[in-house]
Amino acid sequence: MKLHSGNFAWPDTLLHLPEYPALQQNISCDCLIIGGGISGALCAYLLAESGINAALIEKRAIAAGSTLANTGLMQYSNDKTLTSLIHTFGEEPAIRFYKMCREAVGKLLRLSQSLRSEAHFISRNSLYFASSEKDLNLLHEEYETLRKYRFPVEWWERTLIAERFPFEKPGAIYSYGDAEGNPFAFVHGLIEAAASKGVSVFENTEATGFEFRQDGVLCRAGEHAIHAKRIIFATGYESWQFRKERGSHLTASYVMVSEPVEHFDDWFERCLIWETARPYLYMRTTPDNRIMMGGLDESLPGGKLDEARFLHQGDVLLKKLHEMFPEKRQLKAAYSWGAIFGQSRDGLPFIGAHPSYPHCYFLEGYGGNGTVYSMIAAEMITDILTGKARPDMEWFSLTRTAKPSPPAKRTSRKP
Repeated sequence: MKLHSGNFAWPDTLLHLPEYPALQQNISCDCLIIGGGISGALCAYLLAESGINAALIEKRAIAAGSTLANTGLMQYSNDKTLTSLIHTFGEEPAIRFYKMCREAVGKLLRLSQSLRSEAHFISRNSLYFASSEKDLNLLHEEYETLRKYRFPVEWWERTLIAERFPFEKPGAIYSYGDAEGNPFAFVHGLIEAAASKGVSVFENTEATGFEFRQDGVLCRAGEHAIHAKRIIFATGYESWQFRKERGSHLTASYVMVSEPVEHFDDWFERCLIWETARPYLYMRTTPDNRIMMGGLDESLPGGKLDEARFLHQGDVLLKKLHEMFPEKRQLKAAYSWGAIFGQSRDGLPFIGAHPSYPHCYFLEGYGGNGTVYSMIAAEMITDILTGKARPDMEWFSLTRTAKPSPPAKRTSRKP
C-alpha cells in the first residue's frame, strides 16, 4: 500500500539516522513487533523496560511509513467531542476515555524527555474555534461538558480571539495540557533506547507469512523465520491489506509546511489551532519557526492515493494560511505531502486480539489522535503481556459491534 507521497519535512531535522541490519538468520523471541513507526516503537520501548525478550521488524527503514506524514499534534480532545461520546457510550466510559487521553499526553511528554534532544515534546495549549456561527452553540456545549468534568478549559469570545490573533472567529475553547513534537525523531529515539535495552531491531525485513501454532506463531520473513510466543501488529493502516476493520474507512489527507517565519507575535502562545468544520483544518508551529498546516481530507480515488494531488492541496493550504495570518502573505511552502489517513466510525482506536489471529495483538490508532492512542494501546498490550489484566481493552475491540460497558478499573492478575 502506498501510504504517502510528496516532500517531507521531518527527515531534514535529523542529520544522522541510526541504521539497523536486515534479518539474516532464524531467531526466536517472546514477542515480535511488526512495524517500526510510533506504535511499534512505543511497544518496543515499553516491552524493553518490562524485561520482555522482544524483536522488531520493519519492511522499510525505521519511521519511513506513516510516521513521515505525522504532524506531531497530541491532544486529549478528539475528533469526537466528549459530549458526543457521552451521548453514544454513556457518561462513565466517555469521561474515562478522555481522561485516558489526557494522561497519555502527559506520559508522552515525560517519556520524550528521556530521549535525544530532537525527540523532546513541547507542552502546548490548543485553540478549538467555531468555524461558523452555526457551530457556536454545539462548541459552547462541549466547553460546558469539559468544564463540568474538570478538564482545564476556558471559553473565549470573539473579541478575545481577535485580540490575540489576526483573525476573527465566533468563539473558541482554549484547552490546557496538550503537546507537539517531532514524531520522526521520537520514533528514532525510542528505537535507539529499546535497542540499547536488548530489543533486536531489523530494517528492510518484511513479514511474508504466518503459521499459527499451539505454542506461538512462526513468522516468515523471506528466507528466514521468527518464532514468537506473541506478535504485536503495529502496521497502522497497512493492516487493511489483510484485514479490514468494520466501522472504519481510509481517506487522503494533506499537509503544508512553510518557510521559516520571522516572528509569532500574532500567534498567542504558539498554541495548536483547529476548528469545528468537518473535515477540519489544523495548524501548529515548529522548533525551526515554520508553520505546519494540515487537513482537506477527501476520499481515495479508486481506493488509492493520488500521488500528485499533494501539489494542488498544498497550494490550497498555503492560501488558507495567508487568509488567517495576512501579515504572513509573503510566506511560501517549503514542504508539502499527501498521505492515507484512517478513521473509525465511533471515534475510538482498535486495540487487542482478533479471533482469526491466535497469540496476536493489533494496535491501530485510527483518528486524528493517533499518537495518543498509540501510547494508550502500547501500555495496555504491555500490561497484558506482563500479567496485568486490562478489561478496558474490550472497549477498543477489533470486533466490537455494540455499545460498550464502562471500562473496568485496572487490576493485577497473579501469574
